[in-house]
Amino acid sequence: MKRKFAAAAGMAVVATLSLAACGGGSEPAQTADGPVTLTLSGWSLDTTPEFQVLADAFHEKNPDVTIELKQYDAAEYNTLVTADLAAGVGPDIITQKEVKFVTTFQEGGQLMDVSDVELPDGVGGASSYEVDGTAYGVPYRQDRWVLFYNKALFDAAGQEYPDGSWTWEDYDAAAEAITTAGVAKGAYQHRWQSTVQGFASAQEDTDVLSGDYGYFADYYDRVLALQDAGAQVDFNTSTANQLTYQGEFGTQKAAMLPMGTWYVATLISQQASGEANDFEWGIAPIPQLDASTTGMDNTPVTFGDPTGFSINANIDGAKVQAAKDFLAYAASLEAAEELAKIGITPAASNDAVTEAYFAVDGAPTDELSTFAWSTGDVHPENPTSNKTAAIQNILNDMHSAILSGSTPVEQAISEAEDRVANEVGLD
Repeated sequence: MKRKFAAAAGMAVVATLSLAACGGGSEPAQTADGPVTLTLSGWSLDTTPEFQVLADAFHEKNPDVTIELKQYDAAEYNTLVTADLAAGVGPDIITQKEVKFVTTFQEGGQLMDVSDVELPDGVGGASSYEVDGTAYGVPYRQDRWVLFYNKALFDAAGQEYPDGSWTWEDYDAAAEAITTAGVAKGAYQHRWQSTVQGFASAQEDTDVLSGDYGYFADYYDRVLALQDAGAQVDFNTSTANQLTYQGEFGTQKAAMLPMGTWYVATLISQQASGEANDFEWGIAPIPQLDASTTGMDNTPVTFGDPTGFSINANIDGAKVQAAKDFLAYAASLEAAEELAKIGITPAASNDAVTEAYFAVDGAPTDELSTFAWSTGDVHPENPTSNKTAAIQNILNDMHSAILSGSTPVEQAISEAEDRVANEVGLD
């Protein structure tokens, strides 16, 4: 899908925390006669540079459009944006922070049909913004989950580095061997349900809308075994002490960390500032269910939701074309290179984008790291449905019950299946 970039009036960048009303409502699309100002929602602007980078780069191409960045609290982002949209003071361009809320905005009539915004071939995550065949957003970044590993700790424990051929059995064995060697915990698994359920859904080729969650059992059994062996910090300790994955891996308390590619930029920054220790690290494909998807001649299966942009359905008609042109730019290979330069994993990629990403000072330079970042069958963690958010809440309860030891695996899964059937209902 090649994007034809319509000549748009461009954009100057003004970062602001003020809220600006969006007028117009149902006005037909038209071309603005003069300068255009668009508001764009974001969060943590001081530490999340991607919004400003995209705004600046688009401004270079389109100097007559001004984008005002509207900052929302990251923890309450979806609630606050929803409230502003309902009050008629929502942003012109809505950053979709979590895919599971796309249908909430769409069913509320708050998103414009952007099916005519063409995307580059091979862009990742586009289907996550489609509802009944209509696109209500476009992706600009597409993180995936990979395996971070500390080469120094592997060396100290006398263990071979991950080589792309690992299954979960290989991962478990390495975690136990490193722990036994006494250099550090073999692994750290963060408390999120994603760290078990995301991999299970992707590698078992199903999703949470199935209503049948028996496929989680083996994944939970192996995590519990690692906890029991002391090869990773147990869930209760991590929760009670509010451990951070950045602290556990970055200060060399754990030799391995399954985590999303967003952590690459964070780790580089923290090593440069001294917040993380100075050690050599790499990334590898996440361990696989079986050998059929291992090795650098195959495509590893993992998961990751995209982040994207939508357009407020009540945008002033005179702003529509400029807003659509911004969406097209944000999803483009040109924008992907700019995002890669700041350690962001874009939705579109090619050799030039990969080269820009790994040219960042402090990034790993080995072939396996490049392969892990650029190659993968990436399944969405959150399928686009108005039932997803409610189901994930139930599955999060199940996750806590299992890993805290309060409920046996099979019982917790059965209870979750019953709750989904009774409280959510599936067709």
